[in-house]
Amino acid sequence: MPKLGMEEIRRRQLIEATIASIHEVGFAESSLSRIAGKAGVSTGIVHHYFRNKADLMEATLRQLGVSLRLSVIRRLEKARSPSERLLAVIDGNIGTDQFTPKGVSAWLAFWAMVPTNDRLARVQHIIISRLDANLVHALKLMGRKDGREMARAISALIDGLWLRAALSRSGPNSEAARRLVLDYLNAKLDQKLG
Repeated sequence: MPKLGMEEIRRRQLIEATIASIHEVGFAESSLSRIAGKAGVSTGIVHHYFRNKADLMEATLRQLGVSLRLSVIRRLEKARSPSERLLAVIDGNIGTDQFTPKGVSAWLAFWAMVPTNDRLARVQHIIISRLDANLVHALKLMGRKDGREMARAISALIDGLWLRAALSRSGPNSEAARRLVLDYLNAKLDQKLG
């Protein structure tokens, strides 16, 4: 008889092993047997929780999205003004809890798969829509009439910072990324942020 809560623990373990494997060898080389080895379980255990690699990869992208959403929510709960809400959304996306070498590798690998994988594209669409909606809402609260346009620019800047971090030998630098976003915002807004 399985232990209560073991399924969630095991699924989480396999997702973390998937992220680690993608970071080390990339998406294509992250086979179920390699992921099982990283997790310290048999391939049969992987198949017990996920039908195939596609299911595991979709679950991994979903979990990355959940982690990102929770990171933003934690910061939004502390925000007391529209500009703090905007910074909360930005910091949730490039904070040190998200902007890690493993995270950057995983996101880049998934982004590369999105154009040819409908399942991953649906998940990514939800994640992007959430980011855009949060940015637009914060900008509208700040009285910006160009909120949608600015949100797209901020979102593109954030994505570009993730891409640069993935391609850089030095990896992600949350503080430097935040400075770049703030420089852009301070140039566009009538107030100084951060």
